[in-house]
Amino acid sequence: MAFLVIFAAMTKDTQIFGIRAIIEAIEAGKTLDKVFLQKGLRGDLFNQLEQLVRKEGINASYVPVEKLNRLTRKNHQGAVAQIAPIDFYDLENLVMKVMESGETPLFLLLDQISDVRNFGAVIRTAECTGVHGIIIQKKGGAPVGGDTVKTSAGAIFNVPICKVDHIKDAVFYMQASGIKVVAATEKTDALIYDVSLKDPLAIVMGSEGKGVNPSVLKAVDEKAKLPMLGEIASLNVSVACGAFLYEVTRQRL
Repeated sequence: MAFLVIFAAMTKDTQIFGIRAIIEAIEAGKTLDKVFLQKGLRGDLFNQLEQLVRKEGINASYVPVEKLNRLTRKNHQGAVAQIAPIDFYDLENLVMKVMESGETPLFLLLDQISDVRNFGAVIRTAECTGVHGIIIQKKGGAPVGGDTVKTSAGAIFNVPICKVDHIKDAVFYMQASGIKVVAATEKTDALIYDVSLKDPLAIVMGSEGKGVNPSVLKAVDEKAKLPMLGEIASLNVSVACGAFLYEVTRQRL
């Protein structure tokens, strides 16, 4: 019941529309997950918003006006923003906090998972398996909005989430902190059951269509896959993530 109340209250105030309103929200320190800007729009105020979005590193997409009209029926002036329902954590502070806690670290790195339902399902499983934090890229992934809260069943409020410029940044920082990074990929002969997951660990899950980025695969410590015994060559990313996380749980219990 508490989650339903939180979600109902939150969905009423997760969207800002209008160029000036978005500028003021950014300047006031609001955490914006994504900004949708109208393709081809010009003007001094619009240019000011573009510069501010770039300066703050906010995820932005240029879309047709029809997309904006679907997002809101209000006078959006060519700009709609989504307010993140959570505050994002600093990666270095989070890793340090977990290391100092005495627990064996378990992190999840999501390489541009774009489907919000998959994203929410992954967060829910991560919460159930004791993941200490989820790291996503600032650009290219599913937005952190009301749909994510709903599909995660509220788990998003219990799992710290960090944003980085590129997943490789997180991979390198994990490795420098003594945390082994394992990528879930079919581009290996090693099964997940043959890989030791008891040590400090970060698991990389790739996007629905492309999997883990090749440049990220080159940087990880190990690669592992799930056995596929049927005709279909791959699993839904949220299902595969669940299988990986529960193998970690099995080995650590």
